[in-house]
Amino acid sequence: MALLAEPWYSAFLVRILGSTWCLLFVAGQVFGDQNDGLVFLREFPLVRREDFYEDFLSDLMNSDKTEDPSSRTTRSEEDRDTLWDAWGSWSECSRTCGGGASYSLRRCLGSKSCEGRNIRYRTCSNVDCPPEAGDFRAQQCSAHNDVKHHGQFYEWLPVSNDPDNPCSLKCQAKGTALIVELAPKVLDGTRCYTESLDMCISGLCQMVGCDHQLGSNAKEDNCGVCSGDGSTCRLVRGQYKSQLSAPKLDDTVVAIPYGSRHVLLILRGPDHLYLETKTLQGAKGENSLSSTGTFLVGNSSADFQKSLDKETLKMAGPLTADFIVKIRNSEPINSTVQFIFYQPIIHRWRETDFFPCSATCGGGYQLTSAECYDLRSNRVVADQYCNYYPENIKPKPKLQECNLDPCPASDGYKQIMPYDLYHPLPRWEATPWTACSSSCGGGIQSRTVSCVEEDIQGHMTSVEEWKCMYRPKTPIVQPCNIFDCPKWLAQEWSPCTVTCGQGLRYRVVLCIDHRGMHTGGCSPKTKPHIKEECIIPTPCYKPKEKLPVEARGPWYKQAQELEEGASVSEEPSFIPEAWSACTVTCGVGTQVRIVKCQVLLSFSQSVADLPVDECEGPKPASQRACYAGPCNGEVPELNQGETDGLLGGLQDFDELYDWEYEGFTKCSESCGGGVQEAVVSCLNKQTREPADENLCVTSRRPPKLLKACSLDPCPSRWEIGKWSPCSLTCGVGLQTRDVFCSQIRSREMNETVILADDLCRQHKPSTVQACNRFDCPPAWYPAQWQPCSRTCGGGVQKREVLCKQRMADGSFLELPETFCSTSKLASQQACKRDDCPSEWLLSDWSECSTSCGEGTQTRSAICRKVLKTGVSAVVNSSLCPPLPFSSSIRPCMLAACARPGRPSTKHNPHITAARKIYIQTPRQRKLHFVVGGFAYLLPKTAVVLRCPTRRFRKPLITWEKDGQHLISSAHVTVAPFGFLKIHRLKPSDAGVYTCSAGPAREQFVIKLIGGNQKLVARPMSLRSEEEALPVRKANPKEVLQTHKHQNGIFSNGSKAEKRGLAADPGSHYDDLVSRLLEQGGWPGELLASWEVQDSTERNISSEEEQNTEQALMHLPFTIVTEQQRLDDILRNLSQQPEELRDVYSKHLVAQLAQEIFRSHIEHPDTLLKPSEQRIPPVAIPPRKPVSSFTSLVRTSAGEAGGGSRRPHRKPTILRKISAAQQLSASEVVTHLGQTVALASGTLSVLLHCEAIGNPRPTISWARNGEEVQFSDRILLQPDDSLQILAPVEADVGFYTCNATNALGYDSVSIAVTLAGKPLVKTSRMTVINTKEPAITVDIGSTVKTVQGVNVTINCQVAGVPEAEVTWFKNKSKLGSSHHLHEGSLLLTDVSSSDQGLYFCRAANVHGELTENTQLLILDPPQVPTQLEDIRALLSATGPNLPSVLMSPLGTQLVLDPGKSALLGCPIKGHPTPNITWFHGGRSVATITRLTHHILAAGQILQVANLNGESQGEFSCLAQNEAGVLVQKASLIIQDYWWSVDRLATCSASCGNRGIQQPRLRCLLNSTEVSPSHCAGKVRPAVHPVPCNRRDCPSRWMVTSWSACTRSCGGGIQTRRVTCQKLKASGISTPVSNDMCTQLAKRPVDTQACNQQLCVEWAFSSWGQCNGPCIGPRLAVQHRQVFCQTLDGVALPSEQCSALPRPVSTQNCWSEACSVHWRVSLWTLCTATCGNYGFQSRRVECVHARTNKAVPEHLCSWGPRPANWQRCNITPCENSMFQSQRTFCKSPTGRRVQRAVPGPKPEHRALDLGPQGL
Repeated sequence: MALLAEPWYSAFLVRILGSTWCLLFVAGQVFGDQNDGLVFLREFPLVRREDFYEDFLSDLMNSDKTEDPSSRTTRSEEDRDTLWDAWGSWSECSRTCGGGASYSLRRCLGSKSCEGRNIRYRTCSNVDCPPEAGDFRAQQCSAHNDVKHHGQFYEWLPVSNDPDNPCSLKCQAKGTALIVELAPKVLDGTRCYTESLDMCISGLCQMVGCDHQLGSNAKEDNCGVCSGDGSTCRLVRGQYKSQLSAPKLDDTVVAIPYGSRHVLLILRGPDHLYLETKTLQGAKGENSLSSTGTFLVGNSSADFQKSLDKETLKMAGPLTADFIVKIRNSEPINSTVQFIFYQPIIHRWRETDFFPCSATCGGGYQLTSAECYDLRSNRVVADQYCNYYPENIKPKPKLQECNLDPCPASDGYKQIMPYDLYHPLPRWEATPWTACSSSCGGGIQSRTVSCVEEDIQGHMTSVEEWKCMYRPKTPIVQPCNIFDCPKWLAQEWSPCTVTCGQGLRYRVVLCIDHRGMHTGGCSPKTKPHIKEECIIPTPCYKPKEKLPVEARGPWYKQAQELEEGASVSEEPSFIPEAWSACTVTCGVGTQVRIVKCQVLLSFSQSVADLPVDECEGPKPASQRACYAGPCNGEVPELNQGETDGLLGGLQDFDELYDWEYEGFTKCSESCGGGVQEAVVSCLNKQTREPADENLCVTSRRPPKLLKACSLDPCPSRWEIGKWSPCSLTCGVGLQTRDVFCSQIRSREMNETVILADDLCRQHKPSTVQACNRFDCPPAWYPAQWQPCSRTCGGGVQKREVLCKQRMADGSFLELPETFCSTSKLASQQACKRDDCPSEWLLSDWSECSTSCGEGTQTRSAICRKVLKTGVSAVVNSSLCPPLPFSSSIRPCMLAACARPGRPSTKHNPHITAARKIYIQTPRQRKLHFVVGGFAYLLPKTAVVLRCPTRRFRKPLITWEKDGQHLISSAHVTVAPFGFLKIHRLKPSDAGVYTCSAGPAREQFVIKLIGGNQKLVARPMSLRSEEEALPVRKANPKEVLQTHKHQNGIFSNGSKAEKRGLAADPGSHYDDLVSRLLEQGGWPGELLASWEVQDSTERNISSEEEQNTEQALMHLPFTIVTEQQRLDDILRNLSQQPEELRDVYSKHLVAQLAQEIFRSHIEHPDTLLKPSEQRIPPVAIPPRKPVSSFTSLVRTSAGEAGGGSRRPHRKPTILRKISAAQQLSASEVVTHLGQTVALASGTLSVLLHCEAIGNPRPTISWARNGEEVQFSDRILLQPDDSLQILAPVEADVGFYTCNATNALGYDSVSIAVTLAGKPLVKTSRMTVINTKEPAITVDIGSTVKTVQGVNVTINCQVAGVPEAEVTWFKNKSKLGSSHHLHEGSLLLTDVSSSDQGLYFCRAANVHGELTENTQLLILDPPQVPTQLEDIRALLSATGPNLPSVLMSPLGTQLVLDPGKSALLGCPIKGHPTPNITWFHGGRSVATITRLTHHILAAGQILQVANLNGESQGEFSCLAQNEAGVLVQKASLIIQDYWWSVDRLATCSASCGNRGIQQPRLRCLLNSTEVSPSHCAGKVRPAVHPVPCNRRDCPSRWMVTSWSACTRSCGGGIQTRRVTCQKLKASGISTPVSNDMCTQLAKRPVDTQACNQQLCVEWAFSSWGQCNGPCIGPRLAVQHRQVFCQTLDGVALPSEQCSALPRPVSTQNCWSEACSVHWRVSLWTLCTATCGNYGFQSRRVECVHARTNKAVPEHLCSWGPRPANWQRCNITPCENSMFQSQRTFCKSPTGRRVQRAVPGPKPEHRALDLGPQGL
């Protein structure tokens, strides 16, 4: 459609002759002169390229029109200088999405032509089209599909990217090579090329930039940003080389994140690429890239090319998901993958809005900031995410002025000064750096940086930090002292101090800093030891030294000085000064020194003294012994005592230091029994100060002394076992572990006890955890088999088998079947493969034998049997059960026949119905009814239904129940003459019974009354006799038809019900009947007089029936009323307001009860009476209004004095109503059932209790459930009344009168309150119910019951005025939706949600009182529906053990003898059931020969070493308060044996080598099993049997192939082919080739070989000798080595891998390598003697010719000379040993002296001088 850019439009249709196209033009409406303007048209899509159209369009373009001047814009300055009018408004866009074009027109105002164009264009609708929109060019082609081209219809497809004319509409007919130009121009906005934004406008291709502007040359950068600089992404390139091992078949190449662009991957090698994707929403995908093509992977287009040894993957992007590129191994040859892509920088800086202005007036400023933004999650993150990318440059804050309005001032206008001159900008101010946190090894120092602002007076004030954000914040932390800390450097060990036996050796340990200088600062805790023991293998003459001999030579001196020379550090440490001189000049003396606790202050580099307790670690000794040599110049002999005295061996030295106990260490355990070890210290006996342990004699060290401690038992704690193996290998499995509460009683006795879980206070650790939470591979998952299609005769059962994948969250993902690689499981199987029992096959009924009146219908029957194959066979009729006569013939009744000579008159049959309602209240054997009514009956009552008819034969009457035809059975008898008898009603008998007499039909509805005066719900289906138990034995979950009274009968009914019409005819009167059954206003005394039951009836009733009777009303007759009366009540109620219906319903039901009662008294013969029951006469008093609509009925005087003629009866207390009492009455006399309010003037209260019964009942009184204790104030009167004299507050409560005789009891309560305050009758008993369907308790009790029970909580209250009762559950008020009736709360069908604390609050004007009842829901033991947990527990307990789960019906497990098995008892319930295990009816704990273990809190029984005695039935008994459940399993021990079966297939079909081996099978119970089970059994001997020993047919025989004639380039090889025949004797003879040709084609005798190319290694000339130096003047040069054919064609190197490869490197001579190491002279040694002297020298690499230093790596071919060494390691001062002697014992026992040469032979004794040892 072509639309003008005008506001007014009209349409006309032009049909072009000879063309099938119509053109629709919309032209502007013409005003004024026709020559005033031009008409401009937009392009129209569906046009034919014909001259007529072009001429017509040309004429139309030249026609005149006028336009609305208001559509013009104001002329610009440029237009005013020309003749052009202003530009018109922009037209509508040519497209709604995908980029279209819009135009604007202008007209020439002059008579001459104007320079320039009268139309301009712009782009519009630059939004992406939805995926379903399709290609715009394709839409234009498809518009021609319904137009014939050369007389034929085509489906046109677009032809894009035409290089000659991209803006013409060329289309190709689908399925053909026909390409036609259907229009010279495409619609404006069509893309010129598919991969470009350039668009066609008016038939010309216009340039469009990425900014969607016409004529723009803006391009996207590599990151996809229009006119970007590439800073929003980064180039990622790399190479991957596969190193796949055999078990690892795939590996990850690279992960390409979401949003990446220009992805290119090239794989070279035999392996294959495949992709895995994961969207931002978590959806995963995979593509195997199996073939070449373009694919859509995760909504991203991927171009994949695949060749022999190369795969290329290209993706333009941006990627819509995270891609993981993986490689799949196919061959052992490694592959390489090169990849390159542009990865987006997902964290970028984003400029914020301006912060609030710094001033509200007078001129302020405001700044912007920058925040780091996550493009994937669309949220702001921490700045360090953006700082990670160097390309990210944080934008500088912008600053602008704001709030420049002057501030209001009292002195007038306030001048605003420019803030840059008089108001400097805020700036960052920093404090000095703090001291470094560490003196070495890298520390940090910090400072405080704040934003400050300077005012005009120069005062600095701290302001908000955002004001300084226009400049980067000054760093507040920096590293410091990053050099390495000093380290200990240990020198070599000295020689041992002795030449035989055990001695010591020493070494020098230096503290070296990072410059290699000897300094302090090393940690004493990490210092290596400076001495250690050494042993010389040479034996000594003397006995072995008890202590190592200490050295007093230069080694000891150096080591001691270095050890004691501690330097001050920044950590507080003990610094000892030098030792003083020895106090004696000879002998043993002492030395002292000062030890201080000092610290180095780094900022001032000064040392400060600290208190001793500031330093950690032991304080160095401040006193030690010293030995100044022998006195008097005597040299002592070398004896044992002197040797021990090297470190204090002298007697006085020993006596100075000794070992002593100093307390005990900390107890090794905090509980459960630990030990303490006595601390042994070396003390100075004189000063009592600790000394070095070396000063005390080791041999005198006292023994270890231990004592017990912390003997109290440990507190209970959780013991946690190891996690079991995961139950599943993938998806989400479970791991279990044992967690139990234990207590360590004694560690010494290893006594640990297991406690109950509640004794551990800490939270119990989890016993189950998830594991292997990753996706499983797809697999087949079968569903359960459906029921068999037949019960016999061969059926089919099906199941659904789906390909699913178990996900990491445990859910299943359904996949197409192609995803599962394994073969699919069977989805169908045969079932019920056995014959069916014979049965009758009946034909259809024939037509009636007569055309009018009575006739008969017949049908035939054959005896049929369905075989197990599914085929039906006719069998002898004797095999079928007897067929009743009524099954083959039945009467039929048509219209009455006309009498001869008289026209026929039709009289339809009629059933005489009785529209009554019957309600049975007493237990009766049999009741008779007439159809047409409703009957509410008690179970076990026999019912006879009569269907009285007229004009119909009674034998033809038929009966139906709920629409199903009834036939006689053991329970229901269909008698002739219209009777139906039901024997002993059961719940399944409830329903609608229909009597049919021809077209006449009448119904009778039977419903059952259950316990608690409730109607029994109709069962969903018929049940067997065994299931039809009495109501009291029914399942507690059986739904009872209960009704909500508080909202009235129709509060929740349908509209039909509210009109008085029941939606369900069977439940029309249920609500009224339920009300009537619950009516409490029956005349009590009359009921009591009628409550006697005949002895015969009582004897036949069971105890359970009596209980049921007690739940019902004890009326002596069956209630009968007219349906019309109940319809009137329903209609009356439907007309009442909603809020009054409940009140009216109670009133009307009570009135109905009185009417029924009076009707029975006045007309006793009209009602159904219990059989054989005598009813005494009753006197009916006149009516008077009483509470609850109850009429007062008194028994006659004659009945009261009946004497011996009165029947036996249980007690009945007469309820009497006394007048209302006044609070001020001094004496109160009242009967039961009332409330007494005590006042201050009340002097006496007399409570009357009158009871009747035979024998005479005994009266007793109780208060609040406890027996009344009589006293002088509380008296029991002769008439059994209770009198309370001078009542006090303690007398308040509920008084209960109990009347008891041999037949039963009755009780009634009366409330005595104080001044009318509320009173609640409570009970403090606990009621546990597991069987009864309904229970009733008083408030204050604790109720424990199973689910599905109706619980009634009575809250009997009293008070004057009457107290109002409010119910709460867990402190929340219960609304009207709950069953609240006369203070009682009814909870129907209780479940776990009903569990809680229920409060009853009684309140009146005098106060309130609250009582509560706790309701606990019991869950009896039962089998859980989900068995995964118990299975996981079995798997964790014994991963490799066979296991079986118990079940109520029993399971079975077959095992080998000697094996172990696990039996699991799945159970659930509340409280947790206790489990007991039995075997053969005996507890497993009592069976001594049964090896077993009970695990997992009793849920698992492990039976070990199974044998014949341990097989049999095992059972687990689970029991809690709610019930008991027994589950069983049988263990069967059976053995395996070998069986010789039929012969196997012959090994040859002919010749002389055919044999048959007998087949051995391993059997278990005649069932073949795996041969591994019979591995230990003796195999029977088997012998092969010859077979097929006959001549073979002729066949071709071939020899091996000969060697190939060429090694490459293609050769041939040959073999010999002959026709031979193998005889039965084993001899092969040649025969004619024709005999073999007839049987098989002759094999080839020649074939090509070695077709591979002839290749060789080629190499280039050697390169320059400029490689690394490998020796003097020796370097390395390289050349290229490549594989090629003999013709010179280059090939991959793998093609030449079989040939020896030439070397590509060799040595060469290079002047640059003429280098060597040059060393300088050693420096002077740092010491003249000892073992700690050092010297160094300079080492450098120099050129041999220039002698100049060059880089050291040129000399790396030779070892670098050492640049430091030890020096002057000779001993200082005198030699340690001049000559040493050792003594040995000769074989004769004489001492032999052996001289050891030394430097000075003249000294042969040990020098014990000051400098010697």
